[in-house]
Amino acid sequence: MTVLGVDIGTSSSKGVLVDADGRVLATAVRPHTVSRPRPGHVEMDAEVWWTEFVSLARELTERTGVRAEAVGVSGMGPCVALADETDTPLHPAILYGVDTRATAQIARLDTELGRTAVLHRCGSLLSTQAVGPKIAWLAEHRPDVTARARRLYMPSSFLVRRLTGAYVLDHHSASQAVPLYDSLAQEWYEPWARQIAPWIELPSLRWPGEVAGRLTPAAADASGLPAGIPVITGTVDAWAEALSVGAQRTGDLMLMYGSTMFLIHTLAERLLVPELWSTVGALPGTRNLAGGMATSGVITEWLRELFGGPGHADLLTAAEESGPGARGLLMLPYFAGERTPVADPDARGVVAGLTVEHTRGDLYRAALEATALGVRHNVEAMRAAGTDIRRVVAVGGGTRGGLWTRIVSDAAGLAQEVREVTVGASYGAAFLAASAVTDADIDVWNPVRERVAPDPGLRDRYDELYGLYLRLYPATRDIGHALARRRRADADG
Repeated sequence: MTVLGVDIGTSSSKGVLVDADGRVLATAVRPHTVSRPRPGHVEMDAEVWWTEFVSLARELTERTGVRAEAVGVSGMGPCVALADETDTPLHPAILYGVDTRATAQIARLDTELGRTAVLHRCGSLLSTQAVGPKIAWLAEHRPDVTARARRLYMPSSFLVRRLTGAYVLDHHSASQAVPLYDSLAQEWYEPWARQIAPWIELPSLRWPGEVAGRLTPAAADASGLPAGIPVITGTVDAWAEALSVGAQRTGDLMLMYGSTMFLIHTLAERLLVPELWSTVGALPGTRNLAGGMATSGVITEWLRELFGGPGHADLLTAAEESGPGARGLLMLPYFAGERTPVADPDARGVVAGLTVEHTRGDLYRAALEATALGVRHNVEAMRAAGTDIRRVVAVGGGTRGGLWTRIVSDAAGLAQEVREVTVGASYGAAFLAASAVTDADIDVWNPVRERVAPDPGLRDRYDELYGLYLRLYPATRDIGHALARRRRADADG
């Protein structure tokens, strides 16, 4: 048996062919960019998702000569892609919490629905991560779009529709569509859905690993895959990443090292923490407490480009030489606002302590440490709520090279497992597809490769740095907000 997994991410789409034992036969990547037409707006053409899926499927199967027998999909989320009755996208998809345009709609819906009521019913407060305010923004600013809109898609559900004709969404993704989904009843909450988007036919709900349908002849012709093979429902990329490394057991915490840093803690029961997101898990019967930073790998890539394009390996070497504390630099990683636990779309990045003596290695090190301190901030919010983090598993491209994971372990005091395969969400999607048609065990597929432990000799240094980190945001918040307002005013002309 061979399965195909495809993930639509923020900076690229990735595909992987995996055999019955979890061995990766081939991988392929399609880099892409998001559109930022205005301050706070982060969008992407949904048609790119389908085009890149087709390209990845054809390349992987033609290169290997292997016939895929099931398909798994995942993608960034929660996103808002509205389509008409023919499934034609009507507006660029509005991306997850990195898109901060809907602050006015968040405030209005908070008043209309009640913050406490939303938290209790949905598990999370309205924020830039929520779907409802983004739809409300479109209704107010693009009524021509919402007048024709009939369906709501995210990357995984858009691919499933093109592949099988099924209009479905997984329960986990739906639980991030705040306030349209009732996290307690695990079904759409019709009163609020009808209030915010009465013209939308809501998709049927399935679990991520359930078979959504079978590949249609038309999709087979386009993709080169065999008609009739099963396609799973799929889910949000971070949750597929957690599945790819077996981090969905009670007490597990997954750290996803990607364009953004994501944290998923698996619980036995629902826990409401206003600063974080309480969601339905990717597996039936599980609950998650999640956090997400607005940037992480995005900053290191931005620095690489500013420095003239050296490889990340060279910058990691320079950052290693810089040493703990980045020779007196401290960075706030709020370069696109911040999601959890700050929940401030107008937060701004700060580099404190900068002198003419600092090097690019110092700046790169400060960016890695800023992410690590942000992880610690989220983890401490989880622990303050009474959670029991028993095991931490790292995944994603940022685990390569080792320095970033070591910095996170040292700065956050976390021991981390790193698995053999760190491909990420596409591998998790492939695992879900394999699990739908056969018995598959992720611990057999993807065993532990190494464990990264904190260096006790660095604890005091990072404790001091973390204390400064916590003081830096409130000390600069008003200035950052004023600059954000000025930038929006300048953009408005």
